[in-house]
Amino acid sequence: MAAKTVTFAELKAHNNKDSLYILLHEKVYDVTKFIDEHPGGDEVILAEASRDATEAFEDVGHSDEARALLKDMLVGDFEKTDELKTKGPSSTSSSHGSAVNTAVEQGSNLMYFVPLGVLGAYFAWRYYSSGSI
Repeated sequence: MAAKTVTFAELKAHNNKDSLYILLHEKVYDVTKFIDEHPGGDEVILAEASRDATEAFEDVGHSDEARALLKDMLVGDFEKTDELKTKGPSSTSSSHGSAVNTAVEQGSNLMYFVPLGVLGAYFAWRYYSSGSI
């Protein structure tokens, strides 16, 4: 699969439209031929050159088809150095996933209790303002 190890210097050297490498999930991809076909435009990819683009790639929510295209563009594994800290696939996905689950759970509680509170306040106001007491 990925027999070559790409250094940070190599990644930095391939940072323009004529030769562009992207780092995703600790693997390096040559996206030079794809840059003009990218639905988001070439500026989006060029902005992530010479750094770890994993977070930007995942935030967009790329399709399975987009992920399948990466297999043909694989150059090799990235050599981890102190010059560029990568976001590993396990730490990024698990911490991000638990944060999303917590936010959804909290949001679900709010979406349930706030309308009930508003409805209860409305009926209390109607009851006390109608002079029923």
